[in-house]
Amino acid sequence: MFGRRALIAALVLLFGAGSTQAGSEGRAHTFSPEGLAKVSDYIRSEVAAGTFPGAILLLQQHGKPVYYENFGVRDATTELSMSADTIFRLYSMSKPVTTVMAMMLVEEGKLSLDDPVAKYIPAFGEMKVGVETKAEDGKVALVLEPLSRAVTIKDLMRHTAGLPYGYYGGGLVNKLYADAGLFDNKALTNAELVAKITALPLAEQPGTNWDYGHSTDVLGRIVEVISGKSLFAFEKERLLDPLGMTDTAYYVADPAKWPRIAEPIPQDRAISPMTQVRDPRIPLRWESGGGGLVGTVGDYARFSQMLLNGGSYEGRRYLKPETIALMASDHIGPETKIARDQNYYPGGSSGFGLGFAVRTSVPSGTSWPLGEYRWDGVGGTFFFIDPEDDLFGIFMVQTPSQRGRIQLALKTLIYQAMGR
Repeated sequence: MFGRRALIAALVLLFGAGSTQAGSEGRAHTFSPEGLAKVSDYIRSEVAAGTFPGAILLLQQHGKPVYYENFGVRDATTELSMSADTIFRLYSMSKPVTTVMAMMLVEEGKLSLDDPVAKYIPAFGEMKVGVETKAEDGKVALVLEPLSRAVTIKDLMRHTAGLPYGYYGGGLVNKLYADAGLFDNKALTNAELVAKITALPLAEQPGTNWDYGHSTDVLGRIVEVISGKSLFAFEKERLLDPLGMTDTAYYVADPAKWPRIAEPIPQDRAISPMTQVRDPRIPLRWESGGGGLVGTVGDYARFSQMLLNGGSYEGRRYLKPETIALMASDHIGPETKIARDQNYYPGGSSGFGLGFAVRTSVPSGTSWPLGEYRWDGVGGTFFFIDPEDDLFGIFMVQTPSQRGRIQLALKTLIYQAMGR
C-alpha cells in the first residue's frame, strides 16, 4: 500500500494536480483494475510485436493520475528505457495549443472570431477559389472564382477556410499545394509560409466544407501579428512557462536532451509517400502552429488539466470557463450546412469545435461520453478530455503508420475499463 501511495504522490508532483469539477467525483465512472490490466496487456503486446519501441499512457481523473505506465524503450537503436521525460513529436496536437493562444487574444478584445483574416493578413483579401471544370473533350481545368465571403478567424479554427494540406490525388488545388512544397523548406518563417499560401487558390468557398490543412499555421501567424512576437515567444510568455511546460518547443535545442527523443522503428518513419518524420534536433525558423511542437507527457498533462479545469491551473486563470465551453462545442453541425471532406478525421460520431474534435453522438456498440473532445498527431500521439468523467488521457508514441488502429483499440479498452 505504501508503494502505491508513494507512486501516486510522485506522479502528482510530476504531472501536477488541478482542481476538479464540482460534484464530478460522485457522477464519474471509475476504472476497474481488471480493465486497466487489459489496457496494459494490449500496449505490451504491441511493443513485443515490434509495432513501436515504446510508449507512455497517462489517465488522470479528479486532478490526480489514476493510471500511468511506461512501456518499452524510447529508441530501438539506443535501447534507453521509456520515461516521463521522453520527448515526442506532437505534430497536430500543436493545434489546440495555438488555438488557446488565439482565444486568449479573443478574450482580451484584440481578436474576434468574426474578424476577416485579411484584417491581419491583407493578401487573404485577394485570394480566389479554385473550381474544377470539365471541357467537352474531358479535360479538367481550374477556374478561379472570387470569394463569396471573407475567410474569418473562426474558419481557421474549425478548418472551414478552404486551406488544404495538399496531397496528390486530391484534386487540382490539392496538387498545387503539394507542388508548392510548403512542408519542404523548414527555413521559412510563419510570415513567409503565409505569403506562399496566399499565392495559391482556396480549395472551397469559406464556410462550406471541413477541409483539414494549414489553417492553424495561418492562425499562428495572426497571433504573431497581433502580439508583435514570434509564436513561440508569445506561447512561452503566456502559457508554456506559467504552466511549467518546460520541454515544449519547436525543436530540441539542448544536445543534452537529444537522448530523450522518442523514435519510431526504422521502417515506420513515413508521414506520407513524400515525407518522413522530422528530426527535432535540427533548428527551425518555422514555428508551425499546426504541427511543429515537441514535448513530454508531463507538459501536455498540465495543458490538458488546465482545459479540463475550465481554463485554470494551480490558481492561475488562462481562459474563462465559457471560452473553453465554446471551444469544446460543435461548430460544424447540421445547422451550419458545412460539408465534410473525404478525409473527415473526427469520424461520423463527432463534430469539430475550435481546435478539437467534439463527440456529438454515441458510436454504435459503445456508451462513450458525449462532449468528449480530443485530437491527435500524425506521429501517433493522441489525447482526449472527458468532462463527464472529469478525466483526461494522453498516449505518447511514435508510430505514423499504426496510429489510427492503435488509437481506436486503446480508446475502446480504456472506456471498457470504466464500464462504458
